Amino acid sequence: MNLAGNLAGKRILLIVGGGIAAYKVLELIRLLRKEEASVSAVLTAAAQHFVTPLSVQALTESRVCTELLSLTDENEMGHIQLSRAADLLVVAPATANLLARMAAGLADDLATTVLLATDKPVLAAPAMNVRMWQHAATQANVALLAQRGVGFVGPDEGPMACNEYGPGRLSEPPAILAAIAAALHPPRPLAGRHMLVTSGPTHEPIDPVRYIANRSSGRQGHAIAAALARLGARVTLVSGPVTVPDPAGVAVRHVETAEQMLAACTASLPADAAICAAAVADWRVAGTAAAKIKKVPGAPPPALALATNPDILATLAAPGPSRPRLVVGFAAETENLDANATAKRARKGCDWIVANDVSGDVMGGEANEVHLVTAAGVEAWPRLAKEEVARRLAARLADHFAGSAA
Repeated sequence: MNLAGNLAGKRILLIVGGGIAAYKVLELIRLLRKEEASVSAVLTAAAQHFVTPLSVQALTESRVCTELLSLTDENEMGHIQLSRAADLLVVAPATANLLARMAAGLADDLATTVLLATDKPVLAAPAMNVRMWQHAATQANVALLAQRGVGFVGPDEGPMACNEYGPGRLSEPPAILAAIAAALHPPRPLAGRHMLVTSGPTHEPIDPVRYIANRSSGRQGHAIAAALARLGARVTLVSGPVTVPDPAGVAVRHVETAEQMLAACTASLPADAAICAAAVADWRVAGTAAAKIKKVPGAPPPALALATNPDILATLAAPGPSRPRLVVGFAAETENLDANATAKRARKGCDWIVANDVSGDVMGGEANEVHLVTAAGVEAWPRLAKEEVARRLAARLADHFAGSAA
């Protein structure tokens, strides 16, 4: 593979996990050196059962690090130097155990300490038994790491050393090499575009201590904002109250109510696209109580008079000079998914609807199964981690704007 000098002079720190697929990193090192990249390596204790420090050192032409508590290295704060000197950290093979320790933020050996101390991008190439890969714990760890910005390549599907078949094989070295090049030179098809994203629930106060809300976690909207930023867009994220962290490289406006969210959205215009992923409360209490409503023994519950909240999606999609060129809504449905989403698209006047069935654990969960509703019809996507849904949607947005005039 010839990457036309894209990797020349780039510094790669290869963190080798303990799995039978570790033997493939020797070929990966050879390919990286052929592309004129410099490679240093950290081997976990388990990795040394599969490849030797001597063989890795011979190919990298650099000293291989294996111990965290090395008097010589730590006198120079070696783990900090390792974590900051590279342009990219590559974890291959990324075993189930190593991914779990990364997700938990552990720093109990040199590999995990370097990964926790780094401020550079990280690319992981998972490899493990198919059932380990498919286990809910591993999928949750992968989703969390992706949310934090870790990139992934693979795993591939095929026969394994354990005589099972399925996803879990380490990607082949040329594929990892291509992923390294992409991570160091990410495409920026949305550069120069402004994307407005809403996320999370809204909290509509009843009194100073109570509110009306829903189960939205904000994970999907925040993942979309992060995916758009990775493609080069300038992103404004208007977020209701959530516990997920703000995405890196994104301007965030924190709000609580639907009225505040609408005001923040209109203040953020103009925008090339608006992606309304927030689960906005349809109603608010008409006349919020200034003091806590007290429970009176023997008295009936208070009657709450409700008022309709502003329709943020319909407002942004309304014709006018400030309308974004593309408006994308979300439809959370518990029945008749495609029919209800198609009707909502027509009713709101938006261009696309991302429809999802929320009768299960979608709101607050790790994964989502959506249907993309456009003028061309309905496109069903498989059940995916929310970060992958975000990546696919961001790619569709990039394709849309690539095919339209600037």
